[in-house]
Amino acid sequence: MNHAVLVAKNLGRRKLRTALMLIAIFIAFLLFAALEAFLHGINAGESNSAANRLVSVNKINFTVPLPISYLERIKGVKGVVHALPQSWFGGYFQDPKNVLFMFAVDPAEYVNVYPNTSMPPGQNEAWINDRIGLAVGRVTAEKYGWKVGQHIPVSSNIFSRADGSHTWEFNIDAIFSTPDANREGLVLMSHKYFDDTVTFAKDTTSMIVFTTSSVALNDSIEKTIDGMFANSPYETSTDTAAAFNKQFTSQLGNLTLIITLVVSTAFAAILLIVGNTMMMSVRERTREIGVLKTLGFSGPVISMQVLAESLLLSLIGALLGLGFAAGALSAARKALEGFNIIGVNVTVPILAAGVGLAVLLGLVTGAVPAWAGLRLKIVAALGRH
Repeated sequence: MNHAVLVAKNLGRRKLRTALMLIAIFIAFLLFAALEAFLHGINAGESNSAANRLVSVNKINFTVPLPISYLERIKGVKGVVHALPQSWFGGYFQDPKNVLFMFAVDPAEYVNVYPNTSMPPGQNEAWINDRIGLAVGRVTAEKYGWKVGQHIPVSSNIFSRADGSHTWEFNIDAIFSTPDANREGLVLMSHKYFDDTVTFAKDTTSMIVFTTSSVALNDSIEKTIDGMFANSPYETSTDTAAAFNKQFTSQLGNLTLIITLVVSTAFAAILLIVGNTMMMSVRERTREIGVLKTLGFSGPVISMQVLAESLLLSLIGALLGLGFAAGALSAARKALEGFNIIGVNVTVPILAAGVGLAVLLGLVTGAVPAWAGLRLKIVAALGRH
């Protein structure tokens, strides 16, 4: 009988206890993978933002609009290359549950400000030249089965038209893709059409997004723009797009700290449960360990067997938890797209970190019982009942 068989036999000795430990480890790693994937999705916008892309919003809060006249003044600042207005529309398709992450922008400038946006030939021009045109992110287009050339109604839960209606008619002129998964969930309309048809918030924009000729100029341009509008009724706060996205997600609280605390608490509980159970298992096998030592098994060999049990148990539970989380998030991707958290997935780094944690958990929980097995004397072991 080899060492692997002994390890497997010992784990299968108390099947219910082993199953309960596996379930506890499974839950801990399922929680770890799900929370880390969520954090990855939330931070995707920050990590994919171009370093030379800046955002100006109202200094009070990004929900307070800025005058659209600020756009031309910002374009006139030395070092600013391309700029566009970006206003939140608050749209939905057919049913309020079908939320669209929809913005009013300048179609002629959009691809210049977001150069990683890719559209098939001719579609960008069609969108630019169509007053009621839409450019739709690939993910949203696939979700609703939209095609180029389709005519669709979109309603807003914020704005209304002059006739009292909350519904606008649009042509789908372009379907775009981009490396930034979250942006593929967007729907974009013409800001001019938006401004001409809404009954309030005319001549305003939620934010102004622009690019600079050099990252080295970012700080001076930020100070110039904010200084230009200082002491005005609509003061600005200008920062990089990455910093703005980080500030936006911070509205939800310190997610990194929250996730760290939750995962740490879960693992501390699992550490106590598994470690205590492994100690109990070794105590129950005291006489058997004495017999194995009598038959020639050395202390280090027995201690390695105990450590191997702990590692195997931890790895099996962890792989099940990580795998289940990856599968569940993949299956739920369509539902998550509705909240524009398309980047929520269990990435390779998350899987690698999970396996590393599993190995660490196995070593820590197995260390004390392995040491106990190493120190156990044959006479003491055989004499214990």
